[in-house]
Amino acid sequence: YLVPNVELPSLCSERFRSGPPGEEAQAASQFIADVIENSQMIVKEDLCIANGKLAWVLYCDIICLDYDGNLLDASVFALLAALKNVQLPSVIINEETGLSEVNLKQKTPLIIRKHPVATSFAIFDDTLLIVDPTAEEEDLATGTVTIVTDEEGRLCSVHKPGGSPLTGAKLQDCITRAITRHKEVKKLIDKVIKSIMPK
Repeated sequence: YLVPNVELPSLCSERFRSGPPGEEAQAASQFIADVIENSQMIVKEDLCIANGKLAWVLYCDIICLDYDGNLLDASVFALLAALKNVQLPSVIINEETGLSEVNLKQKTPLIIRKHPVATSFAIFDDTLLIVDPTAEEEDLATGTVTIVTDEEGRLCSVHKPGGSPLTGAKLQDCITRAITRHKEVKKLIDKVIKSIMPK
């Protein structure tokens, strides 16, 4: 299983209060869970250690340190980069005792099948679209839309939480821009991951 959790502590912005997760944090966590499911970035069978007995559960805690809008894009980027960096230790089931034995010296990288990238747009009365909006632009916008695509240009998710309507032509324009942006972001993530890998 993959269990995402987005936290928006009060230290990241004055708009959030300390205490249980607010509506925006819960909505972001659900969005991340939907992206994981819809994009098929990880096949659950890959997290299975022993059929019907043992499986990995990966808790993905995404904590915002400085909120300035566009939380969903940043969360998907952070999740993808973190998962590309995961090394799972080798686990075998001892036949005699039935207990699991973990070998921390032998690790394998997590298999990531798809690389989803989110691209958010602030909508201003269906006439103007701004990519990667700041918190101020989000507040002034009449609506927002987030498009998630994978490396094959396949549409994984469209998230539009209310606001002003979007014509089919504008939505198609957003999808085209999201596919172009995916290539740029994927290149950047690959470059960063390569730079931190041990030689």
